[in-house]
This record gives sequence, C-alpha cells and structure tokens, in this order.
Amino acid sequence: MSGSADRLPRLLALVPYLMSHPGAQVGEVAAVFGLSEKQLIDDLQLVWMCGLPGHTPGDLIDVSWDGGEILIDNADTIARPLRLGIDEASALLVALRMLAASPELAEVPGDALPRVTAKLERAAGEGAATVSSQVAVDVDAAPDALPRVREGLTKGRRLSLRYYVPGRDEVTPREVDPMRVLIVDGRAYLEGWCYRAEAMRLFRLDRVLGVEVLDVPADPPAGAEPRDVTDGVFRPSPTDELVELELSAAGRWVAEYYPCEQVTELGEGRLRVALRVRDEDWILRLALRLGDTGRVVSPPGMARTVRREAERALALYAHRP
Repeated sequence: MSGSADRLPRLLALVPYLMSHPGAQVGEVAAVFGLSEKQLIDDLQLVWMCGLPGHTPGDLIDVSWDGGEILIDNADTIARPLRLGIDEASALLVALRMLAASPELAEVPGDALPRVTAKLERAAGEGAATVSSQVAVDVDAAPDALPRVREGLTKGRRLSLRYYVPGRDEVTPREVDPMRVLIVDGRAYLEGWCYRAEAMRLFRLDRVLGVEVLDVPADPPAGAEPRDVTDGVFRPSPTDELVELELSAAGRWVAEYYPCEQVTELGEGRLRVALRVRDEDWILRLALRLGDTGRVVSPPGMARTVRREAERALALYAHRP
C-alpha cells in the first residue's frame, strides 16, 4: 500500500486523466498508473469524498465505476493537469540528460529523448541553463570515450586514458585493463584495474579526455574484483571534510540515500546529519537541490558558499521576462 506522500500527487493526476477519458475501464486506468485494480478502487473511493468546502453532495466530486466503466463529474476545479514548477522541471532535465548519456541508449535509434529534452528546456527557460551549469563537468570530455572503451572490452585490450581528477584539478595518464561499463546514479563508468593506482578503480566517462586502445592484452590480477556499487560509488574517507546539514521532513531522504556518520532526530520529522564530503561541487549541488528542505550548517565557509550560489540562482529567476 502506498503512503500518503505518494497518494496525493497520484490523485491530483488521476482526476484530470479521468475527466479527459470519460468511460475509461478500471483495468486500463490501473495499468496506466501502475496500480492493482484494488488500489485504484481505493483511490476512487477517496476521490468520491473530496471536493469544495461545504461537503454537501453538490460540493463533492461524483465518481462511479459500476460495471468497470469509470465516470466522473463535478471535478472541474481540478480538471486541469498539474504544471511543473521550475525546480521540478530542472530535476526532470537532469534525469533526462543523464539518461541520454547512458550506454544502453547510445546505440538506440530515434530522436524521442532529444526532442522531449529540447521541449522541456524551452519551457523551463533560464532555469534550464542554471541546472545545466550545476551538473555539467567543465572539461573537454572525449566524445568517443564510450565506443573506445567498448572496443577495448570486446577485444580484451588494455586502455590508455587521459583522465581529469576534479579533486586535484589535474589530468593524469592511466593504463587500465577494462572489466566492465556500468551506470551508477545516472552516470556511465568504466571499471578496471588501474596500473597507476595498482588497484581497481572507477572512471567517470564524462571525465575521460582521451582513450586509446593499446595492442596489449588486458590482464588484470587474479584477485581483481568488481566493486559492489549497490549503495553508490562514493566511499567516504576519514580525511574528507565533515559537513553537517539540517533537513526538514521532506529532506530526510538524504540520510537514507548517502552514508552518514551521524544522524540526530530534531523533532517534527527534522534531522541533523553529518557526512564526509570529498568534492565541494557535489555538496553544493546537493544543497541547491534540497532548496528549503535542507541547509548546510557547518563548516561555516561551506554554508556561505551555498548561500551565495542560491542567491545567484534566485537572481537569474528574478530577471526572467
């Protein structure tokens, strides 16, 4: 059974859908919304008790599903589909751009995804430019990185990489025996044995500046094992900076999604969390994504940086026509 946090937006989408599809069948609508027929009926029973203040029969939404055919009336006040806010549109753009970069879609024909992304960018206006600047890696990534890596995997050949390390702001040469390509958190990675580090390493493909397939067989050590990325790529180190955030009830997902050293309940669903951060840009993007559902409280310098970037983003919105 889905919770109220999932149910409310579903109901707000369900009513406009039913208004625009009179006579839709219970089974068809359940399939559209990814529900069982019982869950859909439960939702319809709740819709039947909703409406305008007053709660008289003339104020409430009228819905019936006798014989499997759904009919709805007196719902004109919420008959229009929901509109995306600028933050929601920006989050959707981030997801679409990450999806477009995934190896599984690299060879899929068709232009549906680019067309949807372009349409959303036009609708989002300057907000699209803002989110693009937040997620883009400011390096001249090799456009043929993925095909070259796949060639090395297919042929069983060692790869020579030029790889950008943002933490040190430097480009390093690497020789890597490739073992697999994988997607984690929407980004494509090469995993393999790195001879520079003498260990298994993950390399983000959007930070690879050049790839050469060497005429040398890939021969990783017998003990080289792929990393378990079930909980994400990041593995915090005690030397990484400790950052504290205060989260509202809507921002609690951070404690579940990222490894935290400390989690403290503050009451009313709020949390204070402490987590290790290696990349300042990463925590900046997280803080901006949280918006008013979370804030950085320490270290003070990071809190000031987040506040400054948030003010800059708000200034861009303020100058929108």
